[in-house]
Amino acid sequence: MLFPPRRLGKVRTYAAAASLGASVFVPGTALAQSAQALEELVVVGNRFPVPRSQVATSISVLSTQQIRDYGSFTLTDILRQTAAVGASSNGGVGSLSSLRVRGEQGFRTLAVFDGMRLSDPSGTQVATPLEHLLASQVGRVEVLRGPQGLAYGADAGGVINVSSAPTSRGFSGAVDVQSGARGTQQTGGQFAYGGKRVDLSLAVSDFSTDGYNSRVSDSVQADDDGYNNQTLHTRLGAQLSDTLSLELVHRDTASESQYDGCYLGWNQVNECLSVYDFSGSRAALNYDGDGISQSLGYAVTKTDRDNLSANQSQFGSAGELARWEYQIGLTALPGFNVIAGIDLERELNGNDERDNSGLYAEVLSDFSDRWFVTAGLRQDDNDDFGEFTSYRVSSAYLVDMGGNLLKLKAAVGRGFRAPSLYEIGYNLGPFASAPAAGLALRAEQSSGIEAGFEFTAQRVAVEVVAFRQDVEEAIDFDLAGYSGYLQFAGSNRSEGIEVIGRAQLSAQLSATANVTLNNTQRANGLQRLRRPKQLYNVGLNYANPSQKLRINAFYRRSQSAIDEVAGTLVALDDFGVLDLNASYTFAEGIEIILRLENAADASYREVADYRSAQRGAFVGVRLSL
Repeated sequence: MLFPPRRLGKVRTYAAAASLGASVFVPGTALAQSAQALEELVVVGNRFPVPRSQVATSISVLSTQQIRDYGSFTLTDILRQTAAVGASSNGGVGSLSSLRVRGEQGFRTLAVFDGMRLSDPSGTQVATPLEHLLASQVGRVEVLRGPQGLAYGADAGGVINVSSAPTSRGFSGAVDVQSGARGTQQTGGQFAYGGKRVDLSLAVSDFSTDGYNSRVSDSVQADDDGYNNQTLHTRLGAQLSDTLSLELVHRDTASESQYDGCYLGWNQVNECLSVYDFSGSRAALNYDGDGISQSLGYAVTKTDRDNLSANQSQFGSAGELARWEYQIGLTALPGFNVIAGIDLERELNGNDERDNSGLYAEVLSDFSDRWFVTAGLRQDDNDDFGEFTSYRVSSAYLVDMGGNLLKLKAAVGRGFRAPSLYEIGYNLGPFASAPAAGLALRAEQSSGIEAGFEFTAQRVAVEVVAFRQDVEEAIDFDLAGYSGYLQFAGSNRSEGIEVIGRAQLSAQLSATANVTLNNTQRANGLQRLRRPKQLYNVGLNYANPSQKLRINAFYRRSQSAIDEVAGTLVALDDFGVLDLNASYTFAEGIEIILRLENAADASYREVADYRSAQRGAFVGVRLSL
């Protein structure tokens, strides 16, 4: 029997559970271990560790080894090669980037790192500036695809849960240095201690690149657009007693991004600099007893931005997010388990602020080892927009097919997004004009439904999901008249199919592939901007018997996307990009890394007026202590 135990088991703390479990698909490991893989715990679906076999929502998981196999500097470049995720960047590393899950706006995707939200309320929308999140400090990623983030509340049209690398017993550490094309340099260190009652991890990185002239319209000065980033991330866990633990997380990021096309007075100049500083801390007290777990957490994050033209500050912004969270899990009830919680959040953008409180509860069935059902409700109360009720219902059914496993699954959910403080303030400010001036914006409402199956055999795994989601009364900036933020009647829609496959071709060679077919349209019937109708990703992974040599090839292709230039729709060329990455451990603790980015030197654009990076070679060394 491949069926896992039907109980959830003893609850683990939020951040610790996020890094549990081995990867479902590792080169050199046969999928005959599918029963073990099904017991992998995932957190992102419920903010609670649940065996993956029981989860009916669509979740993608990246392990530490998979992240290293990709080899990319930024997490955005790794995530864009996973199913249902599209991304666009205004240039190279560190440039303004948007990551869209199933075609939704990037600001409708929530990112959480070790339990702390990375949302930035100082921008035009409350979003995560993923362009500043480097991959070197990431240990594991879980992606919830679709607006099913009941426990997360507003702005959770998709959820990216990031965990730092788990600590091992005793002292451990690594230092890595990489260098290569476009004057790119990265130095990083990860250090950890795992004791009987205390574990501590510290990661630091220093990244810089000269970049390249990314803007097509910059044909006169043609200067390179550089970027630098310094980040520190630390996590401390302390077991205070057999049932009580304390968790502390802190993160600092300071970055500078050069770009073109800013203004000094009424004159456009190309000497533009965006300065971004982020600081965040989270503390959580966790109780883990027999049949009950509780967690009380508080987090505060602060962001400062400044934009300079020809070294003169033009405008800046500051934001703060303070959040209390309480969650309880009950696992000893007859036939079902319960997850419930309360969150209180205060959002600040400059001098503007507002509060949002949320209350949620979800029931997870525990009466069968084949059929799993969840049903949950959430009630939010927003200072500006009153109360909103959201929900999620999901179901999964397992079928044992003679040693192979078939999981049938379906989910439906609903959420909302309150207009940001900036959107509201802009329409009330001096720069707005008719018809946006003074326009009272209402909350957006999103809904999603999906159904599909997962099939796991000895050497092959396949997942197929059909989805449809709508955003009603979507808010967008008026690009035609530049009057401000307008709310459009009707729905923005995304509907399509995701196909994900994994195969163990031999003991040393494995393959991954995913296809996303997504038909998007705005309320006016036109295709949504920068949303490819077809996304294809293929990966080949080789690991020799000793695991010392690893060679990886990743190809991604984008087709049928459009953009808008000066009010006119333009078709973006289809393109394909091949990345190669290899590593070799030639002595204990010494690993050499070679990477060829855009190996075929494809010329392409994800945004109409911005080039993407040409071929680039990088070399690095990783020293493990």
